[in-house]
Amino acid sequence: MLCLEMRHVMLTPWYQPSLLPIFCQRADRTLENAVVEVIDHRRLERTPSPFCPVTMETVGSCATLVTERIVQKAPKLLDQQVAQLLYGTIITDCVNMAPEAGKVTPKDSQYVSLLESRFPKLPRRSILFQSLQNAKFDVSGLSTEQMLLKDMKTVSGGDLRLAVSVIYMTLEDFLQRECLQQELCEFCHKHNYNLVVAMTISFIDNKEPFRQIAVYSSSTHNRDEVIKALEKARNPHLNLSPMSSPYSDMKAYVQGNTLASRKKVLPIISDFLKDRERKMEQLEDLELEDECTQEQGDSQQCCEDNVIEEDSGVPPTPMNSLVEGCPLDSGLPKINADVLVEKVSKIVTEEDDDGP
Repeated sequence: MLCLEMRHVMLTPWYQPSLLPIFCQRADRTLENAVVEVIDHRRLERTPSPFCPVTMETVGSCATLVTERIVQKAPKLLDQQVAQLLYGTIITDCVNMAPEAGKVTPKDSQYVSLLESRFPKLPRRSILFQSLQNAKFDVSGLSTEQMLLKDMKTVSGGDLRLAVSVIYMTLEDFLQRECLQQELCEFCHKHNYNLVVAMTISFIDNKEPFRQIAVYSSSTHNRDEVIKALEKARNPHLNLSPMSSPYSDMKAYVQGNTLASRKKVLPIISDFLKDRERKMEQLEDLELEDECTQEQGDSQQCCEDNVIEEDSGVPPTPMNSLVEGCPLDSGLPKINADVLVEKVSKIVTEEDDDGP
């Protein structure tokens, strides 16, 4: 069974498993052993398994790489229906192949042209794109939670877990939603997030993107850390300009670099989380080292105190300054009871003789 989404193509193992990848989300850990190949157009986030081949190439749409694989390895799969699914996905991801959107690459253009030439009955590019774009941007009737979940990625590191959502409206309209801060707070508690990064996108004349970004967190420290990472980013530079926000827990910005999509912002956040986690580990190591040093110092002091107490338990034998040594150095003299009685009697007799 062939299943296409906006960014991924999945093929179940029982249907030509050697040709196309199965893409598993983090929540689908039980499916991981069923993955036979991965094809993606973003930076790898973990070391690939030696038992699962990985193809990664930076293009505008992952569907471009899938089209290439089908054309090269299984051309019989490419019929009108499959071609239209691939075609619609590529032109949507690449914003109707407009260079000013900063998405399209030469390979994307190559395979769009190939599909158009092989299947002349495909819908006109502009008509199909506008139809898909209207459906994509239609958020009418959606709750704040549904809007955040509609196109969301999760990034985590250490004790932080972030939701990075693309919102298909202007940030001004998003901020005007009733009880937005309360709904964001409830969303974080429900889904166990520390922060929400909302990346809004709209289009000028249906071509040039207009991007804004907002960072929400009930923790001022966490919010400021993420904002600082985004402001200091240089690869790419986001060119953030502050804009007013009606909420104390949310900072809002106009993103001057309109070519920096979420695909380019996610690595910035991931690198920040890795660096933060590394610093926290170093701090924990230093604290542990300080504790060990303190314990060793306390133990040494305790031993010294015990030695002093033991030494002071028996006072030193007084010394006669006129003689060497002490009469008691060899121990107490041995006294016989009879001798003692005789000496006492002698003393008494002498006292009687010296009487008055």
